[in-house]
Amino acid sequence: MQKLSVNGKTLSVDVSPDTPLLWVLRDSLGLTGTKYGCGIGQCGACTVHLDGIAVRSCVLPVSSIAEQVITTIEVIASDRIGQKVQAAWLAEEVVQCGYCQSGQIMSAVALLHRNPSVTESDIVSAMSGNICRCATYTRIRTAIKNVALELAQGNANE
Repeated sequence: MQKLSVNGKTLSVDVSPDTPLLWVLRDSLGLTGTKYGCGIGQCGACTVHLDGIAVRSCVLPVSSIAEQVITTIEVIASDRIGQKVQAAWLAEEVVQCGYCQSGQIMSAVALLHRNPSVTESDIVSAMSGNICRCATYTRIRTAIKNVALELAQGNANE
């Protein structure tokens, strides 16, 4: 039995220690917002936060998580920056097919938490592991820049 802290709850799962976190989230816990893409950690569709850091859940054995906090797309709107990123995604009409978007959003939120004053190269670097077959990269970068500007203006007003 493995205990996990997922989206603010402590949950127990009975899975093999080498089971990837992605399958624990989707199959054992019913959190299907995190997507399977490539299975080798290259496309980013399976991105979740582990203690606030964007990680690829398809290659992360559940046994390696220990006491770390897992956050999935299902609760990202409860995060102030997560709300802003989701709103920017809608405003910029980022989503086409939508399959990669939970991973894209999770990577963007982690980036903006780590560095709210992002540069173009920061965005390109942080998002480079997230593949979008619809090629909405320009809109993704614009959405992230807009959130960074909003955060900067909010900090200036506080």
